[in-house]
Amino acid sequence: MARLSDEIEAYLLQLLESSPNRCVEIQRSELAVRFDCVPSQITYVLMTRFTSDRGYLVEGRRGGGGGIRLTRIKTDRQDILEALGGLEAVDQARAQDIVQRAQEAGLVREREANLIKNALRREVLQIDLPERDRLRARLLKALMTAALSAEEV
Repeated sequence: MARLSDEIEAYLLQLLESSPNRCVEIQRSELAVRFDCVPSQITYVLMTRFTSDRGYLVEGRRGGGGGIRLTRIKTDRQDILEALGGLEAVDQARAQDIVQRAQEAGLVREREANLIKNALRREVLQIDLPERDRLRARLLKALMTAALSAEEV
């Protein structure tokens, strides 16, 4: 199943890359036929891999084959800092999504992103929940603020 999700994600990313306005409109039913899967598989990919933390906006409408608009959100330093501002706790997957979004936007280098992601892993932060997610949020804020405050990448 993961392989199919990867293929659907790659296809949607390719559509977004070729779109001049960073936006595509798709039909769930057409994608389901293309990938020989149920429409709910398309929904699963959209809801798990195209989140706001990763820099995407997914807008849907009911009926008519399940039309969906997928938009890549422009990201700048202020967007990331605002996303971090209200975090009191964050799980590993969401923290990595935020760091990845900053890297894809060219705000942090790959090396910095990898250092931050590795520092926030559950194997490194070996304390029990919910304190682990609180600690991860504090570390994420501190590390990303420092990385974003550095000279232009």
